[in-house]
Amino acid sequence: MASFTTPGLTADSAATVVATLQERLSALNDLHLTLKHVHWNVVGTNFIGVHEMIDPQVDLVRGYADTLAERIATLGESPKGTAKAIEDSRSWDDYSLGRDTVQAHLGALDLVYVGFITSHRDAIETTGKLDPVTEDILIGQTAELEKFHWFVRAHLESYTGELATAGATSEKAAADQAR
Repeated sequence: MASFTTPGLTADSAATVVATLQERLSALNDLHLTLKHVHWNVVGTNFIGVHEMIDPQVDLVRGYADTLAERIATLGESPKGTAKAIEDSRSWDDYSLGRDTVQAHLGALDLVYVGFITSHRDAIETTGKLDPVTEDILIGQTAELEKFHWFVRAHLESYTGELATAGATSEKAAADQAR
């Protein structure tokens, strides 16, 4: 940790917040790459609608990564935005689909968003008691990510409210169910 942090935070609290933010920064960088991968590899019915739906998500997620990196710097530490940092922070599997149908990718993305949003909510819990400013940043990001998740799920939902991916525990299973 640097020899300074934001006024009002102890060095120990700042170190916990920075570690949490670094993991989330790596997750956002990975999500950005995953979304762009989907954008490039989605095919089939409704291709253009989903292809174009993904780009604003990519842009927003990249902006979120920048916000967290700048927060880490504000707290006195150096943000790590390299591929190695993503690998070192990774507690999730790499995205598993290549060229595939719109429905398959949306099914897999459903699970990606479930995992990502759950982890962001965990980060909110961790930072809330230590740094309400960081907590507020993560809450705002989570709200928008939940909205994007809704966009994905709208393609997977039946008129009765059932998800095509219900019960799936892997991206491959979710993709298979959604096809």
